[in-house]
Amino acid sequence: MNKLLSSVAAVALLGTACTAQAQEKLKIGVVTTLSGPAAVLGQQLRNGLQLAIKDNGGKLGGREVELFVQDDELKPDVAVSKAKALIDRDKVDFVVGPIFSNILVAIMKPVTEGGAFLISPNAGTSNFAGKECNPNFFVTSYQNDQNHEVMGKYAQDAGMKKVFIMAPNYPAGKDSLAGFKRFFKGEVADEVYVPLNQLDYSAELSKIAASGSEAVFVFLPGGMGVNFVKQFRQAGLADKMKFLSAFTVDESTLPAQKEAALGFFGGANWAPDLDNAQNKKFVEGYQKEYNGAIPATYAFQSYDAGLLIDGALKAVGGKTDNKDALRAALEKAPFTSLRGNFKFGANHYPIQDFYQVKVVQVGDKFATSIDKKVFTDYTDPHAKDCKMK
Repeated sequence: MNKLLSSVAAVALLGTACTAQAQEKLKIGVVTTLSGPAAVLGQQLRNGLQLAIKDNGGKLGGREVELFVQDDELKPDVAVSKAKALIDRDKVDFVVGPIFSNILVAIMKPVTEGGAFLISPNAGTSNFAGKECNPNFFVTSYQNDQNHEVMGKYAQDAGMKKVFIMAPNYPAGKDSLAGFKRFFKGEVADEVYVPLNQLDYSAELSKIAASGSEAVFVFLPGGMGVNFVKQFRQAGLADKMKFLSAFTVDESTLPAQKEAALGFFGGANWAPDLDNAQNKKFVEGYQKEYNGAIPATYAFQSYDAGLLIDGALKAVGGKTDNKDALRAALEKAPFTSLRGNFKFGANHYPIQDFYQVKVVQVGDKFATSIDKKVFTDYTDPHAKDCKMK
């Protein structure tokens, strides 16, 4: 009888242990910019992931999610400290982020060598797409060059002879202008790099006005873009040349830019009016959840990051202990992206479509709208240099 009771007790304990394991929360760290002029971008990233989790009933891969959100303050040293804490103290399985490429460069090693998967829903530098590609790093956005290549092709196809180009002086800024020049073969009137988070462009606008350019191409995200667009319009330059950009006029900046950005062009992998049922549901859900705000690319790509984690975990029964199996599941991109066509290349960067978008007014709000498709199933130019280990 004692042996029988002991056996029953052992079975009960085993069942309790299995239940506890099944109910263990999935820990996800978020590293994003939540302070300063770029905070609106980081908020969109955070909001998109939170909405994906909510839409999945608070779970990803069948497991309840515990989020650890960290503000990198747009400072690489701060980001490294907080990323290490996510790995060493919080024991997260995934880190989602960041917005900015200089932060990505800083946190890559501590996250991927610390035992977690790093999933970037925005930053996608050329080095990590090429020779420094990493088996524990996945991107749900793009390679930094690509949206800018859309505008380079537009300028080239339009027969433009002379364009003034400008971006912030950090890795994504350099990738952006390289991307534009990859397709634009006319004259670059000037190639200007400004400090990250610069807000006054009077000196640069004087140079642009005097350059004799047919267009200006700029990559100025967040508060940088808000100020530049307003100052560009106030200077009367909108009537004298085309405005081409990426991440300068989008749903994160348009609430402040308003009419000043109307008619301006951008390069993108998505827009709120991309015509598929899943995307329509996402946009409506985001507006309902976040006080009518229209989601930007940062939010949709973060939502997709949540779907990626969910699909991969379901493929491995919700387990995170076998990293090889989980990595293989992630590589198959087992989810339906809000953008439609999506798969990972050998470098873990997306193969996807890209569009020329245009700023339009929708009721009392402003948004980007699909103008035309420019690239179909486009693989980034650095993937050929990736020798994944």
